Amino acid sequence: MSIPDVRLSDLQDRARAPLVLAFRDEVACQVRPAEFTNLQGLIQGLSTGVQAELDKLGSRSLADGTAGRRAVGPVLRLAPRPTFLAGRDDLLAELGARLAGSEGTGPRVVALCGMGGAGKTSVAVEYAHRQLAELGLAWQFPAEDPAVLKAEFAELAAQLGALDLLDLPDPVASVHGALAAFPRDWLLVFDNAPDPAAVRGLLPPGGGGRVVITSQYPHWPVGQTLEVPVLDQATAARFLLTRTGAVGTEAENAAAEALAGELGGLPLALEQAAAYMQAAGRGISEYLGLFREHRTELLARGDPTGYDRRVTTTWTLAFAQLGQSGPAAGLLRLAACYAAEDIPLYLLLQDRPGLDADGFGDQVAPLLAPLLGDELARDAAVAGLRRYSLISMPHDGVVSVHQLVQAVTLAQLPADAADAWRQAAAVLIEAALPDNPEDPVAWPAFAALLPHAQAALDPASEGMHKIGNYLGYSGSYAAARDLQRLVAEARETSLGAEHSHTLNARADLARWTGRAGDPTAARDQYAALLPVQEQVLGAEHPGTLTDREYLARWTGEAGDAASARDQYTALLPIRERVQRPEHPDTLTTRRELARWTGQAGDAAGARDQFAALLPIAERVHGPQHPDTLTTRHELAYWTGEAGDAAGARDQFVAQLPTRERVQGPEHPDTLTTRAHLARWTGHAGDAAGARDQFAALLLIAERVHGPEHPSTLVARHELAYWTGQAGDAAGARDQFAALLPIRERVQGPEHRGALFAQHELAHWTGEVGDAAGACDQFAALLPIRERVLGPEHPDTLTTRRELARWTGQAGNAAGACDQFAALLPIAERVLGPQHPDTLTTRANLTYWTGQAEDAAADVS
Repeated sequence: MSIPDVRLSDLQDRARAPLVLAFRDEVACQVRPAEFTNLQGLIQGLSTGVQAELDKLGSRSLADGTAGRRAVGPVLRLAPRPTFLAGRDDLLAELGARLAGSEGTGPRVVALCGMGGAGKTSVAVEYAHRQLAELGLAWQFPAEDPAVLKAEFAELAAQLGALDLLDLPDPVASVHGALAAFPRDWLLVFDNAPDPAAVRGLLPPGGGGRVVITSQYPHWPVGQTLEVPVLDQATAARFLLTRTGAVGTEAENAAAEALAGELGGLPLALEQAAAYMQAAGRGISEYLGLFREHRTELLARGDPTGYDRRVTTTWTLAFAQLGQSGPAAGLLRLAACYAAEDIPLYLLLQDRPGLDADGFGDQVAPLLAPLLGDELARDAAVAGLRRYSLISMPHDGVVSVHQLVQAVTLAQLPADAADAWRQAAAVLIEAALPDNPEDPVAWPAFAALLPHAQAALDPASEGMHKIGNYLGYSGSYAAARDLQRLVAEARETSLGAEHSHTLNARADLARWTGRAGDPTAARDQYAALLPVQEQVLGAEHPGTLTDREYLARWTGEAGDAASARDQYTALLPIRERVQRPEHPDTLTTRRELARWTGQAGDAAGARDQFAALLPIAERVHGPQHPDTLTTRHELAYWTGEAGDAAGARDQFVAQLPTRERVQGPEHPDTLTTRAHLARWTGHAGDAAGARDQFAALLLIAERVHGPEHPSTLVARHELAYWTGQAGDAAGARDQFAALLPIRERVQGPEHRGALFAQHELAHWTGEVGDAAGACDQFAALLPIRERVLGPEHPDTLTTRRELARWTGQAGNAAGACDQFAALLPIAERVLGPQHPDTLTTRANLTYWTGQAEDAAADVS
């Protein structure tokens, strides 16, 4: 007969609990029935001895009046107070406020919820320690294991003197009864409760105490949940500096900020990193470099103070519960392959034609197929991940996941399985991206998918090429340029310099380089691209002709309108011969030729060419096609530039209802038509009307495009200009002063739009009476325009003309005369002798020559 291994300490613990009968029952479970009969005498003897000792204790308690309670001090079982706790003051205040008052009868209950490692237990323990002076009892239960939790109730019952050894009632009921009559405030902490069911029947129903529950499960009764978020980056960085004792040098501060971002503000990860640094003797900068190279290994190292798990193990139970198969596991692996924030499941998990989940392979298809084809399975997967706070609360089909959850999820997979999920994520992104990045209706989908495409797609992919063009069409020109540069470089490396996809990316890079404010670079990039296109595609291939067209355009935008006009003149007969006279590309070339004819100084010629083109566009495209509307728009514009401002205004008035009906009242082209209507209203003599129209337009542009979109900034620019033209020079100056730093920040200090704003600020500074200030500002602007645009660009010449004017207005007539004299031959050569700006320069030269002669005569 074997005797169960019973330690004296175990028996003493059970007697103290008291659980003698429970001990007997446990022995009965561990031995055969025959053996148990032989042990009855031993058990009875042990029980009698223990009972006698407890009776003595009970007699002493009756004698000194302490029966049923502890003799001295509070009843206390808490983890040590957190040594390092950062950024939780507001959360602790909210927790205290919720637990302070009592609505009705019964304890106040708050469930601290959040992902594993967020520091829920630390917050609960810190709160408990802060309240000890008010509490007669503070007890922390480990709530993960039901058996351990029940044993803890028995221990607390013994501490309270609430159990009668003869009756052996339920320890939970005994504790509840004791707490209901407890004379002082009390606090129970149920730590790491899996869900409400785990503590059902265990929360005290009565008494004036407080209950704090910590749990990854987020769905507690209404009013009980209090989320414990991760730390913001600044707070997390301060924690790292304080915890490691790092000297706050600029380099260490920057490293702490970067590491806090890499760790996503997760308190457990921060503490674990700090513990590793102290143990290994590494600084934050050193650890940051090491972490970037060995992320997964370091997440498994370090002994964090106040935590019983590391980052790699804190979600082990959740991963085990999810299992290796099923929609929840599939959704977590898929989410791990995207950017962490705002994953648009509503776009990614659509069951699209041609998207066959079976094609993803054996490791992915079984888990991914239900997510694509079954909305109920998708909801179940989301609910499964939410149970452990592994993803955020879904909002309109969008969820977020912590970046370290992503890292650990992929690290636990074999390398080939992780690669398979990354490939599946990329396929879903490509399938979800809209076809036309130029269509504003598609922009919200592009915006939602953008960060996830950058995380999941190869830079050379078609999806990234689409994303780059979306950025450009939606107004983020610099971002479009930078992304298309990455695409072009990646395609050249993987496909070769002369592959058609590489050439397409180079062409788009050139286009967005120009739109980002560098027309000279755009011109040079197209000039370098064109011979390659001619060699690969042929001199008269449509793609080559399109590049010739863009080369002409950016030649004009770089300041040489006459050369742009001449290049379009040479291109047009080739288009007509190769692609027909009425092919859409041929009509585009005709439209651009007309435009650059006007830009070269022949506004009447541009007007006449657009007038001739319009009936052809109407016949080929239809009267309401966007290209037809653009032609009509240009005809109105050049009508105004040819001197008929009222005619331009009236044409735009007639066009606006069509634009609104065909393209919608808030389409970018409709807003452009409204802008031109406002502008020509002003040029027709109604400056106040132009100002008011731009004020109304600005509100719409801010709502449709956003406050910093290039079109919005143009509307602000025009509003400021017409404010000045309407007689409020100071208002114009102040608006341009407010606009300039925004344009410099958003578009760059040397972007054409920023230079225009600087020009207008100088002009209106002079108009309010500060001629010397205007002179100084134009003097500062001129070398920038000469460097960025070239010394003979029309905008540069305008700045020279304004500098000369305000030089004279500031009292230096002779200086103005000399500057206009030097400017005139350049204007005649660049713009032509009859260009309006040349005529203005000649008139100013005459005026300031007279002023200088009068001044000289006065002196003599």
